[in-house]
Amino acid sequence: MRTLILLALAGLGAQLVDGSLGMAYGVTSTTLLLAFGTNPAAASATVHLAEIGTTLASGVAHWRFGNVDWRVVAKIGLPGAVGAFAGATVLSNLSTELAEPAMALILLGLGAYVLTRFTFLGLPTGNLGKPLRKRFLSPLGVVAGFLDATGGGGWGPVGTPAILASGRLEPRKVIGSVDTSEFLVAVAASLGFLFGLGSEGVDLAWAGALLVGGLIAAPIAAWLVRHVPPRLLGSAVGGIIVLTNVRTLLKSDWLQATDATQWTVYALIYALWAAAVAHSFREHRKQSRIAPETADDAEESTDLAGEGAETAAVGARTGGGSGNA
Repeated sequence: MRTLILLALAGLGAQLVDGSLGMAYGVTSTTLLLAFGTNPAAASATVHLAEIGTTLASGVAHWRFGNVDWRVVAKIGLPGAVGAFAGATVLSNLSTELAEPAMALILLGLGAYVLTRFTFLGLPTGNLGKPLRKRFLSPLGVVAGFLDATGGGGWGPVGTPAILASGRLEPRKVIGSVDTSEFLVAVAASLGFLFGLGSEGVDLAWAGALLVGGLIAAPIAAWLVRHVPPRLLGSAVGGIIVLTNVRTLLKSDWLQATDATQWTVYALIYALWAAAVAHSFREHRKQSRIAPETADDAEESTDLAGEGAETAAVGARTGGGSGNA
């Protein structure tokens, strides 16, 4: 019972992060299941089974808040489903000895990406309004879907930054569209694992606990996406993912690190993680101070432009009157 409660809380936290950042539900949940000793294929299958419900609820919530571009959902979601089915099939046929460190490496890479992305980079909007083309979204969907199934997460960490980097869709709609299209990926991956594993190793009670937590969090996350500073949240979550998967790798048969080595590495990660969160907080505060000043400058420019236009109009009328006289 205690485990189920912890999983429900983990599902709630993971969905809050995913709904706010457009990524990290699968990465966070799979990392936790691996820490509990679940084999990689079963962990990914359990998470994707739970994601069928959480992504559906999240998609509905984002739609209600106006965060979804349905053209993007169609163009990336269907290819993503194909990639996810293929990834689930591949992972189902790997041995546990090979799959566990391989998945930890994928999750570590995704966690490091989340950490660095949200610590150091802003959200570009330079090409806002231009359409996203199918030739860009389809290959992206296939790759993201494949990584999502084989790594137990990856749809958001691959898809969200790539679409954000294009600058063609406002961030809240990127997050809402990626979250909504993930429903198709979750269904396809679950079918792939069903054909590859059957029901072997998939704990329905664990999937249910993750689902309950995610369902509670989905509408809250759709609202939070308008208010939570992405840099701060991304840095915090990225650090958790990096730390947990480094721990898995250090304890694996591949490395078999000594206790002294493990604690040295953990101390280094904690120091870097704290520095990243502190940097994100400073940048958020800086941007918060700059934004009102920019708005004031824009308002002042608008007022001056209006006054200039009014003066020009008066001058034109006066000049016209003198000419007639």
